[in-house]
Amino acid sequence: MQKIPATVITGFLGAGKTTMIRNLLTNAGGKKIALIINEFGDLGVDGEVLKGCGAENCTEDDIIELNNGCICCTVADDFIPTMEKLLERENRPDHIVIETSGLALPQPLVAAFNWPGIKTRVTVDGVVTVVDSAAVAAGRFADDHDAIDAQRAEDEGLDHESPLEELFEDQLTAADLVILNKADLLDAAGIEMVRETVANATARKPKMVVSHGGDVPAAVLLGLGVGTEDDIENRKSHHELEHEGEGHDHDHDEFESFVVDYGPVSDPAAFADSLKSIIETHDILRLKGFADVPGKPMRLVIQAVGNRIETYFDRPWKPGETRATRLVVIGLHDEMDDAAIISAIKAI
Repeated sequence: MQKIPATVITGFLGAGKTTMIRNLLTNAGGKKIALIINEFGDLGVDGEVLKGCGAENCTEDDIIELNNGCICCTVADDFIPTMEKLLERENRPDHIVIETSGLALPQPLVAAFNWPGIKTRVTVDGVVTVVDSAAVAAGRFADDHDAIDAQRAEDEGLDHESPLEELFEDQLTAADLVILNKADLLDAAGIEMVRETVANATARKPKMVVSHGGDVPAAVLLGLGVGTEDDIENRKSHHELEHEGEGHDHDHDEFESFVVDYGPVSDPAAFADSLKSIIETHDILRLKGFADVPGKPMRLVIQAVGNRIETYFDRPWKPGETRATRLVVIGLHDEMDDAAIISAIKAI
């Protein structure tokens, strides 16, 4: 039996993974695609957005959400049983697309494709890492390595590495293809700087494609034919290299998420402006969710990366569906004041 190809799509919070997958589903050339979506947080925003895209080749039954934890930490408990159930279907998909949480390490997930019962039926067509080019250009994930080395020389007891930078590098190290997304926010010189930053972040040399708004042809994303699971030893994460052979489990204690419930939003533009101020004040990494706008039959999607906010109506509210405004807030554990953020949002 021919193996089903699976594409793992990873990338940091807000890089544009969901938008890219949405574009892929509507331009897949008739391929029947099954989606496995893993999110950090209790509210499944990305899955809901994709279910609303209306693609005939990927129905709601083909979209599987894993919200019980980061997929790289729950491979045995969540991912393997999900894959087994998917493969037992009578009408099997032509291709499987897995969108990881923005905080996930791709390496444990790729290694899971060597699991007995999975390896003989599925292969990793490729790992695609989506990069927020504008964020990288702003130095969000690109530290000054020379300055860090100088500081360490003065005090070897200090740990100056950012967990965000390590995660960024690990996602690039696992990649077969890197999408330099949101290129429309930069000029040519800016894109070249991002390209150089990405190239310097990993010893491997994955292919890079520049993208505007996550618009990447299906022919570019699917059909890489890499078989990445057979090359996992060459793509080890920082954690694996640091604790190799010691059996350590990694965690995501650096990050935190919570859900904020809010009432109807009468003025979406003013609401977005207020959220932007709150995001800047509290250094929120990512904010996303849905809003109820009175008088509008459709649901408003809110997506924020740093202080860049996008809003759009994605689909009508379903009959019997409770209209509500719910937002997921994600940030660094030690830098977020949950009570202050919740209070500020509710005061809008």
